[in-house]
Amino acid sequence: MSNSKMYMEDGKLMVPDNVVIPFIEGDGVGAEITPVCQKIVNSAVELAYVGKRSIEWKEVLAGGKAFEKTGEWLPQATLDAFKEYLVGIKGPLTTPVGGGIRSLNVALRQTLDLYVCLRPVRWFKGVVSPVKEPHKVNMYIFRENTEDIYAGIEWEQGTPEAQKFYKFLHDEMGVTKVRFPETSSFGVKPVSKEGTQRLVRAAIQFALDNGLPSVTLVHKGNIMKFTEGGFKRWGYEVAETEFKDRTFTMNEYERLKKDLGEESAKAAVAKALNEGKLVVKDCIADAFLQNTLLLPEEYSVIATLNLNGDYISDQLAAMVGGIGIAPGANINYKTGHAIFEATHGTAPNIAGQDVVNPCSLLLSSVMMLEYMGWKEAAQLIVNALEKAFSNGEATADLARFMPKGNALGTKDFGQRIVELL
Repeated sequence: MSNSKMYMEDGKLMVPDNVVIPFIEGDGVGAEITPVCQKIVNSAVELAYVGKRSIEWKEVLAGGKAFEKTGEWLPQATLDAFKEYLVGIKGPLTTPVGGGIRSLNVALRQTLDLYVCLRPVRWFKGVVSPVKEPHKVNMYIFRENTEDIYAGIEWEQGTPEAQKFYKFLHDEMGVTKVRFPETSSFGVKPVSKEGTQRLVRAAIQFALDNGLPSVTLVHKGNIMKFTEGGFKRWGYEVAETEFKDRTFTMNEYERLKKDLGEESAKAAVAKALNEGKLVVKDCIADAFLQNTLLLPEEYSVIATLNLNGDYISDQLAAMVGGIGIAPGANINYKTGHAIFEATHGTAPNIAGQDVVNPCSLLLSSVMMLEYMGWKEAAQLIVNALEKAFSNGEATADLARFMPKGNALGTKDFGQRIVELL
């Protein structure tokens, strides 16, 4: 085993002190935020471990830069590097227009089977938010990453494939509810028991490992009874079989209430909480979106399907100041593979102007350090960001809303964070 590569041993990620991490610079603003983030991470690692640990950054290509240099949007060499080194990081990527890959991000997730999209959302003091009490927002979204409508199984209206699919639905399956069959496009939404359960398992384990109070299964099972309803049912099944001694589910509460009455059910909840058990509950997606605005403190870890997770993570990011400070990761907890990423786009309208906010990629770098077990370096960066925002020091997108905001360029902001480390 090369001493510069991470590897899995007995289900645990083993990280050498001097590690190689492949990175995709990214298109548009990627060329500005990636070097700034690497400089901050290198400084934090040096400070935290006094030269005993280091990162060697290995550039791999994807997106516009890859197409320019190799004629391919996602070269095999890039996929091979992520497979070999396990953990990597990427800036925002252009999705090619026209044929070929629908989305480079989706292609990376599906090829490496990165079944968890993890999006932590928290508020930093000093950042202006559109909600009254942003400090109450502190959640971790576990979004299923490989199934649902993002599987990309669809047919355009008017094509022979769409007609063939409708004919099968109508003639073979007896479906009569398609209102305008001649002009309908069709999509298929696969949601599997295995896909659901590995996602929920990861969410529950994360909550237990980090001493968090609850996991909420967010779904639309009242309408999509077999796909999203299956997600809810299979999620509870994981909690009640694999984590039986460490969790209490609201499913269990409803059963007790039916069999023994409400008082007995409430007593069981109180006992479970007293024993420090993790509460596993569920919520319909539309009610959840409302509740996050009214009672965000009631939610901690969220487990949800792919499309719901997309909506939810962006709404929660807006509640704490915007997608510019929202990090993200795509993880396979079984193989150890993980790609950390900026959650925003390439922003071509501001590229090259030294104004872009690097915090999405920087906080994703913090997540990467935490995943590697280098928590001391990660905490140094978080502390520095807290100091900067409290002082009103930020890039223009955040500083313009701060009462005493001091707008810094991308490079200057990066340098300021290094100084505050």
